[in-house]
Amino acid sequence: MRINSNPISGLTSDEVKGQFEYGLDNKKVEFKSITVKEIIKNNVFTYFNLVFCILALFIISVGSFNDLAFMPVVIINIIIGIVQQIRSKKTLDKLSVISSPKTTVVRDGEEKVIENHLLVLDDIVVFSAGNQICADATVVSGKVMVNEALVTGESNEIEKKEGDFLLSGSFIVSGSCRARLESVGENSYASRISVEAKKQKRDNKSEMMKSLDVLVKTIGIIIIPVGILLFVNQHYILSYPFKESVVSTVGALIGMIPEGLYLLTSMALVISVMRLALKNTLVHDMGCIESLARVDVLCVDKTGTITEEKINVEDTILADDKYFIDDIKEKIAQFAFNMENDNATIDAVKSYYICKNKIKAKKVYSFSSKTKYSAVEFEDENYVLGAPDVLLNGENKTVLSYTKKGYRVLLFAKYKSEIKKEGITPLAFIVMINKIRDSASETFEYFKKQGVKIKVISGDNPIAVSEIAKKTGIENAENYIDARMITDEKMLFEAAEKYTVFGRVTPTQKKQLVIALKDKGHTVAMTGDGVNDVLALKEADCSVALLSGSEVACHASKLVLLDSDFSSMPHVVYEGRRVINNIERAASLFLIKNVFSFLFAIISILAFLKYPVKPSQLTLVSTTTIGIPSFFLALEPNKDMVKGHFIKNVLFKALPAGITNVILILCMYISNIFLKIPSGEFSTMATIVMGTVGLTVLFRISKPFNARRFIIWFGMLMLFTLGATVFKWIFTLDSLSYKSIGTLLILMTLILPTMYILEYVVKKIQTRRS
Repeated sequence: MRINSNPISGLTSDEVKGQFEYGLDNKKVEFKSITVKEIIKNNVFTYFNLVFCILALFIISVGSFNDLAFMPVVIINIIIGIVQQIRSKKTLDKLSVISSPKTTVVRDGEEKVIENHLLVLDDIVVFSAGNQICADATVVSGKVMVNEALVTGESNEIEKKEGDFLLSGSFIVSGSCRARLESVGENSYASRISVEAKKQKRDNKSEMMKSLDVLVKTIGIIIIPVGILLFVNQHYILSYPFKESVVSTVGALIGMIPEGLYLLTSMALVISVMRLALKNTLVHDMGCIESLARVDVLCVDKTGTITEEKINVEDTILADDKYFIDDIKEKIAQFAFNMENDNATIDAVKSYYICKNKIKAKKVYSFSSKTKYSAVEFEDENYVLGAPDVLLNGENKTVLSYTKKGYRVLLFAKYKSEIKKEGITPLAFIVMINKIRDSASETFEYFKKQGVKIKVISGDNPIAVSEIAKKTGIENAENYIDARMITDEKMLFEAAEKYTVFGRVTPTQKKQLVIALKDKGHTVAMTGDGVNDVLALKEADCSVALLSGSEVACHASKLVLLDSDFSSMPHVVYEGRRVINNIERAASLFLIKNVFSFLFAIISILAFLKYPVKPSQLTLVSTTTIGIPSFFLALEPNKDMVKGHFIKNVLFKALPAGITNVILILCMYISNIFLKIPSGEFSTMATIVMGTVGLTVLFRISKPFNARRFIIWFGMLMLFTLGATVFKWIFTLDSLSYKSIGTLLILMTLILPTMYILEYVVKKIQTRRS
């Protein structure tokens, strides 16, 4: 039902209620937060849980109940996964309320700010600079400059006045207006695009999660034919009893399944999101945590990051002694009176210059990031306020003297019919300053130590920006360029690497600089708070917005700093590095078992050997050398920059230990030709060898030891020892004869030499491949 709402008073409460009853509200179309029911379902009903249940049924069918020891571990994994995800959901749902998009609406003659999903068709809404248009609308009063780049791809600023249509998803660059909502909810332009995009592309996973998906799916396919072939080999070719063949096959398959790896990775990311939430950082896209770990270039704007957002007017310098300071100040005040409060600069001018004689202008041109000026036309005179180097020919000594001290200088001037350099008469220079944040120097020093290059990309004068960057200790801050000198794409790509400070940059150039840095192999993070940062934020590997900034910048970013404090960035980057490095380290522990199990299953099939370990024995090894320690390792501090491909890094770390297990147990088979060790003792020896290799790897990756790491390692050593001795009956381990003990001691002396040789070989292969 359509209502001809009054542009001044808007809809009444009864009319709003009626629109809701007709279903004409601006309901969300994006995917909602996952429900508790979905969390439980996603953790319980997985492919590998099905495989474990089938394997458990086989074990039960042959009555080998001790070998069901792997099932409690599976159940514990499921419970931990469910509990952690529910905790994360509750934390993030609370934060989402804080950052949820809101719009100013006119109802019953009053303006009020409400959440976007509470808007209805024909509502009269108020849009101003920095707002993202929440639903398709028609301007009913006022005038705005709109950027439709986020919905149409065209980054031009378009003037919209009364009667013009506003596309949802676009954003206001300058000006303000009232508009009537024409299409809401799923009928709006942005919603239709969003739904279609989600149908075509639902995969938004990071490189690490994609790699894990490939690994898990590959293993999921491989275990079926390998399991069949191994059972046929054990039962029909080697003629082992049915029960023994089932237990051996199940043991091999359990060893091949990285049952806790995916859970550990997901949990570590979820915990990381929660840790960031506690530090007032909202994560919109979990994949950006991995990008954070790899960031080697951080692009920042001057205002809001290096300096505080508030701008102060310091002085007014007359362009000519013939002018009177009070007259010029009044003209500046009249100019400011006619401008919308749509940016910090105008706010500062309005605060400093108090208007006594309020004269209404016949035409107003709001500030544009492209032109770098705003203008006002009165009946008898026209005035412009903007960047001196844009409006004047050549350098001005007054401007240069202040910009070299880090001040921002604006020119206030008269112009005739058009704003051209030749027709401009300078009246005064307004000297302004942004206070440098107290924490800026410390923050940039952190990034310098971490090997992260800083690129300052600003719309301000490059000399002034360079001076401020120098004061905060940004490395190579003296290397600056005026972006207006960049005339083509080739020059821009060269400048992106060469310079540290970029001044007079347009929004499109910001985006192009981010693309250039990415094309040069960098992982780029971008911080921003204004509408002029949006295009670059969308392009960055990891985009970070300040909550106090524009609404559209917050929506476009993958991370939002809820306290709007740039000094939080070191912690944010550190958190990304900590979690990804620790996942890599823990994942290498998991894959040691998988590498061994897969290789030895193939060897058993080809060489007609009995698979050496049982499911219960593998559970002891997995729990003490992988499961428990990997959980604690995933929470360890780690600030190293992440490099290389995730799955390659993990495999190359896991291969030496996995192959060491294979070689040593093959040595056991060869020696057993002569020693004739009973099968029960043989599988016990294999379990101890695998446990010792695992504990050796754990010892090495725990270095340098601190109290926490030593307790973890020593605790796992004690736990494994107790399992192999006091509780050996649980894990179907046998007592060893002197012959077996002697053989075992010899094998243990070979662990480190074998591992070192294999590490050397793997590193050689890795070096050649890279």
